[in-house]
Amino acid sequence: MNNNCNCEHIRGIDCSVENCKYNEKGHYCTASEIHVGPGCASCSSDTVCATFKPEK
Repeated sequence: MNNNCNCEHIRGIDCSVENCKYNEKGHYCTASEIHVGPGCASCSSDTVCATFKPEK
């Protein structure tokens, strides 16, 4: 638990995707786990968070 947002979040994961349902206060990822892909990448722009779900 983080004292700054009083939410369960994945420590060390900084999320700036404001329209993701797992984004808490524009900074913390509250998903129970994350999946990043694809399996082969040559730079960070080749990767994506496959856990992303749009906020409803």
